[in-house]
Amino acid sequence: MTSRFSGEFAGALGCLAAPVTAGLAARLAAVEPLSGPERAAIAEAAERAILETVHRKVSRVLLLELNAARLTGRLTAEDPAARWDEFLAMADNAEFWHSLSGRYPTLQQRLDAVMQRRADAAWALARRFAADRSTLTELTGVDPGELRHVEFGAGDSHRGGQSVAILELAEATIVYKPRPVEVDKALTELLETVFPDVSAATRIRVPAVIARDGYGWSEFIEHRYCDSDAELTAFYRGVGHWLAVMRLLGGSDLHTENVIAHGPIPVVVDCETLFSTIPEGPPSGLGHAVDTAAKLVDETVLRVGMLPNRGAALGWRGVDSSSVGALPDEQPSGQVPVIVDAGTDRARLGFAEATPQPAASLPSPKPALAEYWETVAAGFEESCDALADADRAGVLEPAMSAFGDCQIRMVLRATDVYEEVARMLWHPVSLHDEPAAVHRATDLFVQMAQQSSAAPGEPDVVAAEIADLLTGDIPYFGTTPRTGRLTGPGGTHWLPEQDLVADALTRWRGADLGFDRGIIRATLVSAYLNADWTPSKGLRKPTAVSTSGIDRRRRTLAAELVRQLRDSATRGTDGTATWIAPVLSLTGWVVQPLSPDLYSGLPGVALLLAAYQREAEAGRADAVEGVTTLLDATVQTMRLAGDHSAKLRADGIAIRPREPGGWVGLGSELWTWLTLRRLGAVGDEALDRARTLAALVPGAIGDAEEYELVSGPAGAVVPLLQLTAATGEQRWTDIAAHIGAVLCDAALTKDTGVTWPTARWPGGLGGCAHGASGIGWALARLALATGDARASETARAAFAFEESCYDPSVGGWTDLREIEPGLTANAWCHGSVGIALTQLDLARRGWPSGNVDSILTRAAAAAYAQGMGWNHTLCHGELGVWELMDAALRDGFAPAGVDRKGFEAYIVASLEENGAISGMAREAFSPAMMSGLGGVAYQLLRMGAGSELPSVLVLDDTF
Repeated sequence: MTSRFSGEFAGALGCLAAPVTAGLAARLAAVEPLSGPERAAIAEAAERAILETVHRKVSRVLLLELNAARLTGRLTAEDPAARWDEFLAMADNAEFWHSLSGRYPTLQQRLDAVMQRRADAAWALARRFAADRSTLTELTGVDPGELRHVEFGAGDSHRGGQSVAILELAEATIVYKPRPVEVDKALTELLETVFPDVSAATRIRVPAVIARDGYGWSEFIEHRYCDSDAELTAFYRGVGHWLAVMRLLGGSDLHTENVIAHGPIPVVVDCETLFSTIPEGPPSGLGHAVDTAAKLVDETVLRVGMLPNRGAALGWRGVDSSSVGALPDEQPSGQVPVIVDAGTDRARLGFAEATPQPAASLPSPKPALAEYWETVAAGFEESCDALADADRAGVLEPAMSAFGDCQIRMVLRATDVYEEVARMLWHPVSLHDEPAAVHRATDLFVQMAQQSSAAPGEPDVVAAEIADLLTGDIPYFGTTPRTGRLTGPGGTHWLPEQDLVADALTRWRGADLGFDRGIIRATLVSAYLNADWTPSKGLRKPTAVSTSGIDRRRRTLAAELVRQLRDSATRGTDGTATWIAPVLSLTGWVVQPLSPDLYSGLPGVALLLAAYQREAEAGRADAVEGVTTLLDATVQTMRLAGDHSAKLRADGIAIRPREPGGWVGLGSELWTWLTLRRLGAVGDEALDRARTLAALVPGAIGDAEEYELVSGPAGAVVPLLQLTAATGEQRWTDIAAHIGAVLCDAALTKDTGVTWPTARWPGGLGGCAHGASGIGWALARLALATGDARASETARAAFAFEESCYDPSVGGWTDLREIEPGLTANAWCHGSVGIALTQLDLARRGWPSGNVDSILTRAAAAAYAQGMGWNHTLCHGELGVWELMDAALRDGFAPAGVDRKGFEAYIVASLEENGAISGMAREAFSPAMMSGLGGVAYQLLRMGAGSELPSVLVLDDTF
């Protein structure tokens, strides 16, 4: 028997696997209905799966032993490649593995368990295939012929090394599922009941199955791209249908691997995670509003796993693993572990750039998801209506009752969490001291249970989970919906008995499906890494632009937006408030309760409400009932978030440092507290909270992944300088000066100046939010405050680099993200608006620049010509352009023919005719300051004559 496994250490593992594979071969020989080639196919697949699994578990141990052998002189061959071969020969010996027992006492025992479980699973497959061969024509329609190839591991292994397997026969391919598949049959019957008038050829479906006792055989679904717009439309309508059905059934875990695009039909190939339930947990400490909002999100269609969403776990940060998202050009490149210099005695563990492979759940190579998102929403509506009709007709509940005795699974901890803990448990340090490693893993799982009621924390359950991970399995929790009490690894139990079918129907009948529709629309932004530049419908040009009653109309628009903000709040019984909306984080866009950030979080909402209260008191805004109460509730929620973080630190609980940035991170909160104090919304409490945040900045700098303004260290400089100005305390400026030194050290020298590398664009970017202008602005502000000559010199070099990006042939600054060839950007985040506003801020503070008038004139012309018509947001829309044009009109560098009344009338008319549009999630209300409608309302307030509200785009403190 010859394995086709070819891992780096394949030559060192044969002696380990040989006894197990030999035993399997002997057992297979007794399965008489199998032919010799069929036994060989199963045996080879099992050996390959065993070796691949063992290779993943012991690679780090073997690398450590390789280097130890080299350093101690046990490798004596002449060259590095020969010494590698010498080590492999040394390791392919039982004595070598026995010699490791002193350093890794439980390694051999655990490897034996992993290998034997995989072999037992292969033997079970062989016996079942032999017994059921004659019935497989029910799936294939023809005699499938002889078994030729088997591939284990199509999914995680559970319950003793069992995993889904793909069987290739002479005339067909089938799927083996080592779990009961009655749930698949019940779901098929439900779909037939709900969609009786839809052709089976076009209806959403699951694969046909043959159910056996404890396992089953499934139709193999071939991935096929859609071949027309009509098929794509049908596919995305089907996605909407699935969302509604799974919303009813409490479906979850429908990520990229569990859905396959089969032309116009999204086929769910693994539907065992139904009727998921989330038990009530203790208060989070973040306030009743946040807890209520989190529970609302958990019970929406987001839980299904189909909608775009960004991972936050280490190794998955920023990755969209949803079955509808996961767009090939919108996945972050990440570091994956690889063996560097394999084939030599210098081999070591390193990292290489990698992006996720295109998913089989996608209906086209490069899906234009934004163009079909309303089709998804429409499909959800259609399916909701069909389900409601079935319920009124009295046929839905009987169809649901068919699930009562089906085996289902619940995913209590994300698989990537289990995988990370498993990697830790198989690390050489953990293998050397397994009790200490188990203790660390136990603490982690118990802490997770304290933070989330969806995860168990009982000692016996946690111990059983870890025992599975020690022997290579992902823990499995299952039940039947009629029972509800989960059976987990090692026969443990969790949750009380409950009728999950009745509970699902009750929750569905009482659900606000309109809220789910808003969630669906909002999640579109999560699919894109550059949501600010993703093509969308854009804005219609207003048909009638009148300057009549412009201030009255401005006030009306601002008041209506604030009413929407008030009415969409999630409120707590403890006087707290929050909102559910797209939130920007380092992992990308995520729909969740608002974060503690200025860009798209709660501080931005507090700033808007404080500004509205101030302007209404001054007679520049219409009174809106409830603003003061809502402001108090929002600020209270901010307080609780800060107090909760402080308590975790005081209790010694390790938490990841916040980003230091000025719009996402510590700097953004710091500036907001100082600004709320200036606006009179809070008192000197703001200084204490700002001090607490500022003290955390040094610890966040080393963990920063970018240097930028939005989330990186550069964004903390100006808020820290302002804190010194407010308190007279020099230590905050000292921290800013340290950041300045870090920024100067990190500058990337170019022929034309300097910029800074980013993870995605290592050559650096221009612009304000993430590039040269923004970081240069922070250094220039530092230089103005402290006289730092190096910061001043580096800032000038950054501005020189930015100037080199100006292309006079197109009249704009080249967008170095290279989204489109020759594209120029004209927003605050990227391009003319941010470039000009930072220069304007510096000029007003006395920064000497010989070409500021030229920059402002060119930027105003570019923004007016090319920055309008996208959306209304402050970050990358028309209300950001307004701020530049306001300065241009005031200071005399506006484009010819542009006057204040006409320009502001145009924006007001656009808002009146389009409604306030925040981008791709057009129909979803977002209160965000920078990316949502909160910033639109804020700029409308600043548009009023006599307003002195501070600019959010340059973190102003001069009002």
